[in-house]
Amino acid sequence: MAYLEEFKTRINHDDFPRFLQIWEEYANGESVDAAEFKEILNLIKESNFMAKFGHYVETALPLWSSIQDPDDSYDIIRSIMDLQTTNTPHLQELAMKLLKERYPNDPQFDLKTRLIGLRGVDNFQGALFNYDLLTHMDKGKFVFHTGGWGAGEIMDLSLVREQLVIEFELVLGKRDMSFKNAFKMLQPLSNDHFLSRRFGSPDKLEEEARQDPCKVIRLLLKDLGSKTAPEIKEELCEWVIPEEHWTKWWQNARAKLKKDTMVEVPSNMKAPFVLRETEVTHEDRLHKTILQSNKVNDIILATYNFVRDFPNMLRKEDVKKSIEEKIVELSGRSELSVDQELQILIFLENFLGTKIEGKELKDRVLTLSNIGKVLEDIQILAFKKRLLVAIRNHREDWVDIFLELLLTVYQNPLRDYLLKELSHPDTLTKLEHRIEELLHHPKSYPEAFVWYFQKISSDPDTLFSDKDGQCEFLESFLILLNQIETENKYRDLVKKMLSIITKKRYLVIRNIIEGSSLDFVKEFLLLVTKCQSFTNHDIKIMRSLAEVVYPSLAEGREERRDENDNVIWTSQEGFLKTQKHIEHVGTVEIVQNAKEIEEARALGDLRENSEYKFALEKRSRLQSELKLLSDQINRARIITEQDISMNEIGIGAIVNLINSQGDKITYTILGPWDADPDQHILSFQSKLAQAMMGFKEGETFTFRHDTYTVAGIRSFMK
Repeated sequence: MAYLEEFKTRINHDDFPRFLQIWEEYANGESVDAAEFKEILNLIKESNFMAKFGHYVETALPLWSSIQDPDDSYDIIRSIMDLQTTNTPHLQELAMKLLKERYPNDPQFDLKTRLIGLRGVDNFQGALFNYDLLTHMDKGKFVFHTGGWGAGEIMDLSLVREQLVIEFELVLGKRDMSFKNAFKMLQPLSNDHFLSRRFGSPDKLEEEARQDPCKVIRLLLKDLGSKTAPEIKEELCEWVIPEEHWTKWWQNARAKLKKDTMVEVPSNMKAPFVLRETEVTHEDRLHKTILQSNKVNDIILATYNFVRDFPNMLRKEDVKKSIEEKIVELSGRSELSVDQELQILIFLENFLGTKIEGKELKDRVLTLSNIGKVLEDIQILAFKKRLLVAIRNHREDWVDIFLELLLTVYQNPLRDYLLKELSHPDTLTKLEHRIEELLHHPKSYPEAFVWYFQKISSDPDTLFSDKDGQCEFLESFLILLNQIETENKYRDLVKKMLSIITKKRYLVIRNIIEGSSLDFVKEFLLLVTKCQSFTNHDIKIMRSLAEVVYPSLAEGREERRDENDNVIWTSQEGFLKTQKHIEHVGTVEIVQNAKEIEEARALGDLRENSEYKFALEKRSRLQSELKLLSDQINRARIITEQDISMNEIGIGAIVNLINSQGDKITYTILGPWDADPDQHILSFQSKLAQAMMGFKEGETFTFRHDTYTVAGIRSFMK
């Protein structure tokens, strides 16, 4: 394939002179690789050199004549005919000869050769392909539209009118198409082609995909070429497999593809799935993987994956023996790390049933130190679990080891195993002390804390799963969320915590606060407001849930809630200013805009008239603004002295605050029309104003990780 790469380079560099030099050298060669020849011609057809190269492609005829395989020979000469632009008598005679040999009994041979230009026409470029397409065209046959209409089924055709009727998958209704356009835009598809089956019988293809996903994916790769996972989804999801079933189906299909001997599965998402030309047995794949790397970890992982995916292969004595020999050979290497040594022993004893004399797992476990680090270095989860089982069975200090690991390991299956072993009556007290440590210091073990919070929320037999324990853990959960929500390294964990709280309509919150004390619910609501990750909607819902349990929490808030939802508070000056603005929009700006529309309309051709479009957009904006302001002015309420409370922070108040650094800050709380952040005038709808609403002099509140004390309250009207 050296020539193919050289041609690609010349095309990419747009170097046609050098391209011709290489072509001359290639065409004068004594032997040829048919597969490479076809790829080179296809490469040229898809390049910018196609038109210029048409004068030179005929020089490849001697090279073509040396190809013995009839199918390869026909494919190549058909590509040559597609590329040629000379239309010489020699090529015409050659095309006629080839078609007569290929279709000796075609009763419509003369008519078809006339339609493709081989009789009485000077231009017969693409004659062989066009004849093949004409012969393929019949009712019920399938074609592919290269212009983006997708696969299509031929519904009717007429050789006399030189026209056919096709129904395409990406175009509504049936389409008439002349033969001339068909030669330019259509590619023939066999009835068993993936695209033909997807369009013609999708239900049957779906049934087959569910029964044998590998067969359908092999068909896809054969007909459409190598595809990445997202590209396979694009070809199958909704077309064959409904979107709601796709994830489950693809997981099952991918697992089976790993065992398919004809499909090469990529190691990453960006690489494609490739259909092999010849079958590769599982043993060959294993030996190839082992030979490709001399690294201990790679060999261990490859052999473990093989044993896991193909357990029946161990019944073959020669296969099992070859794996044992390779793993035993690894054990004799001098540069092995502790985790590698343990993985080898675990693999041999637990998966292959073999022991190395003088090197047994139980003996190595007894002398093992720094277990947490070793466990972290082991790459295979199943091996980690086996090591923990060995520690449980062979070490007397397993309880202390498990208590230490419980909060430091990262995989939940390992935590579940450790918790199960520590939950026996004789170790329960020590476990309780360890969980109390987790409860009081959640930030020391944030991942473990979230894991255990889910445990007590779902398993009634877990320590601290009673009502008091759940309440304590929920408090610590919210404290932890407040502590880590601004740290980038915990971004994924914060998302998980938010999901735990909000999923199933805040089920966790509803279950915990039901039957809890009023003091706890008040503390819960305070902690919720400190977590900036919660939206106003989240906070509102959780407050509503709390008020369902304790209706007294809603008392004193109903009036403010109605006011905040329905009333636009404003000063006298703000009201008059807004009123004047409404009058200006309605009597000046809209009138001016109407004139602009008429002037733009007079320019004519409204489809291409940008001034007219801009004027219409402006009218829409002005009308929306006028409607919004009119609605707000109807709900506006001018603040009076009777509306201002001196007992607590509310509308119309001037508030003196002292933050945690001792700095003094003064804010005035008015309506949105009066708000001016530069002058410290806040809208009562702002987050800061909402956070301080209802607090009295001397009380404190928290906003964005800072604590404020209310030093004084007075009216803005005095």
